[in-house]
Amino acid sequence: MFFFLNTSAKAQYTSLSEAAEVSILTIGPGDQLYDKFGHSAFRIQDKSKGIDRVYNYGVYDFNTPNFYTKFARGKLLYQLGVSSYQPFYNSYVAQNRWIKQQTLNLTYSEKQAVFSFLQNNAKPGNREYKYDFFYDNCATKIRDVLKDVLDGDLQYNDDFVEENHTFRELIQKNLHWNTWGSLGIDVALGAVIDQQATAWEYQFLPDYIFKAAKTATITRNGNKESLVQNTETLFKNNPTIDSPFFFTSPVFVFGLLGILIVFITYKDHQNNTRSRLMDAIIFFTTGLIGVFLLLLWLATDHTATANNYNLLWAFPLSLFLSGMIAKRFPKSWLNKYVFFLIVLLGLLTMHWFTGVQVFAKALIPLLVALAIRYSFLAGFLKRQ
Repeated sequence: MFFFLNTSAKAQYTSLSEAAEVSILTIGPGDQLYDKFGHSAFRIQDKSKGIDRVYNYGVYDFNTPNFYTKFARGKLLYQLGVSSYQPFYNSYVAQNRWIKQQTLNLTYSEKQAVFSFLQNNAKPGNREYKYDFFYDNCATKIRDVLKDVLDGDLQYNDDFVEENHTFRELIQKNLHWNTWGSLGIDVALGAVIDQQATAWEYQFLPDYIFKAAKTATITRNGNKESLVQNTETLFKNNPTIDSPFFFTSPVFVFGLLGILIVFITYKDHQNNTRSRLMDAIIFFTTGLIGVFLLLLWLATDHTATANNYNLLWAFPLSLFLSGMIAKRFPKSWLNKYVFFLIVLLGLLTMHWFTGVQVFAKALIPLLVALAIRYSFLAGFLKRQ
């Protein structure tokens, strides 16, 4: 969804001609994670006045002070960018991403109203907005601008939604589950995205902006007319198969890690000993991940990272107890903490089966290994 243009078009406040066209551009997914969900933009074309511009709400300024800090905390402001159409088109052709155009069925006054709105919104004092992946992004802006300009005359219908999905399911439709990008999203985003999305909320994805516009209507003189006058494919890409390399995939990596943990646990059981280094690494790593997830939940403006029950396996306190678990004779109360970790894994399983939150399937080998290790560790510390 992130698109930065090096080219720009000067804003000229002028009137459109009767032959002008207002269109929605929808761009297909790309190869990078941030491109997987596609892109949306407005196109204003008026050949008689030499106007052919793209109004793109997916722009941000890399020169923003503390750019990465603001991005991580969800405080980075996005912008409405204006560019000439041809460079915009060429950039996506170069990326082998399909481009579709929906020319809107608007009267002259409605075209002018949309154009004026975009021109005003593109002013330096108006162009920035607080980005939200689900509720305020480059796709939802298309829908919202049309609703603002056309007011009650524009009606979006729900019939473009063929199946009911949660936000997480909608995201995963665009990703292969056994990839690091998919894993990262499932770990970082909380239970709030496991609620069922409404047809209106589906439109955080460009593909559903396209589908919703296709069935939307405008009421004129008591009669309903289709919002979209004409649909055409401006560029048809050459599809590529997205199949991750298994031996670097999360399932393979976590499978090996799980087998290693179980094997060392078995050897410890046979020898009546304990690999203190491995326990310290497990506590430190899971605890560090937990601190990160807790900060995403409580210290950022990201709405999708709240109520994240991945904290049930990545419990933050473990980070601060990693030194203690590494000792040959740890405190006796640490045994109760290990039992607490086993209870948390049980709660995670319950949350998963009841649908409170869906977790990454690639984590299963690791979670099983942690349950086995913690069970061994609780028994060993109790005997000790």
